[in-house]
Amino acid sequence: MSILLDSDVVIEILRSRDQVILSQWEALANSGTLLLFSPVNAAEIWAGARPNEHEVISRFFNPLTCVPIEYNIARLAGNFLRQFGKSHNLKICDALIAATAIQQKATLWTRNHKHYPMPDLPFHS
Repeated sequence: MSILLDSDVVIEILRSRDQVILSQWEALANSGTLLLFSPVNAAEIWAGARPNEHEVISRFFNPLTCVPIEYNIARLAGNFLRQFGKSHNLKICDALIAATAIQQKATLWTRNHKHYPMPDLPFHS
């Protein structure tokens, strides 16, 4: 089993304020579950990073596995944008994250299920 982290969950883990998410994170980190992230997540986190947070962010991402955005992911993301872009206001970052999860056969851990209308996308609960 593998889990792809969404940026909203990464932010909550880094802020260390939501005890429910922190408990889930600790259990997952100690479970041997393959924990994945997309370059999109890293870009979103680093875009909002303050200089005093750089070391913590680097330590957070270091043990996780980054899934490169390859052609099949990009193509699936494009299909999602065509299918859900107008009806659900789907953004390219969310389309890429959803496509990554599906291509990796991973569950997506997000707090924003409404951002992901894809019927084949499994969510981590």
